[in-house]
Amino acid sequence: MRPLRAIPLPSLISVLLGALLAILLAPQPAAARDRIVVGGHPVDAATHPWVVALASRDRFGDSRSGQFCGGALVGVRTVITAAHCLSTEVLGVKHGEVDDLRAISGRGDLGTREGREMPVSKVWINPGFDPESNAGDIAVLTLADAMPEGATAAMAGSGDAAYAAGTAAEVFGWGDTSGAGKYASGLRSAQVKMLKDSACAKAYPAGTHGSSGGAFESRSMVCAGVAAGGRDACQGDSGGPLVAGGRVVGLVSWGAGCGEEGRPGVYTRVSAMAELVRAHSG
Repeated sequence: MRPLRAIPLPSLISVLLGALLAILLAPQPAAARDRIVVGGHPVDAATHPWVVALASRDRFGDSRSGQFCGGALVGVRTVITAAHCLSTEVLGVKHGEVDDLRAISGRGDLGTREGREMPVSKVWINPGFDPESNAGDIAVLTLADAMPEGATAAMAGSGDAAYAAGTAAEVFGWGDTSGAGKYASGLRSAQVKMLKDSACAKAYPAGTHGSSGGAFESRSMVCAGVAAGGRDACQGDSGGPLVAGGRVVGLVSWGAGCGEEGRPGVYTRVSAMAELVRAHSG
């Protein structure tokens, strides 16, 4: 299982081939078919316009609007997402070579043309992002055109009470709903809880990069999940927002597996990056 939660280009091809085989071959066992990781329920994208899909049809095809990651609209021309979403590993080329990078708002079903597609005019990737530990996993996209002020979401600031352990939170995305490459066409939401830093450090201790893909670092990361597992972000959800107290507190970054007991999702701590975001906003 990949620790990062974007869809790399080779994996997307595998997903499409797998979908074709699923039609031709016998159905999966009920236990695998019923396991929902991302979201317990669909949500209306029109009422959540600040949840955006990052897309490139040139790199990922027209199916699902070319979606490969998520993001959060935090200013009329500013989208925040995970830095690893813009990596060569995910895109297959350098991000500057992607001519049709778009942020899609208000499109619940990625198979439709509803909502609005906004060209990205500028990309800033945090130079402090460490791909080994996944620390500092954030990028800022500047849109070519402005969105309405009411379509944006506020970022959590330093000391925000929404980070308190046990606080109810929601994670949004169009990613894998099974942990086995079954991608959602519609926007979904999963209800999770904010976790103590100590719990996350125990789940992902320093020096274990090889087994989990990263190590928890509280300065730029935060964890959320449920004790029994089963609700989590997964591949295709990277960069999407974790929301608590009506504010964006995290961005989907990485984790071991999807929805596994004792392996919560790890998110970029938005409050630690808010000043960087403002400094690089369009």
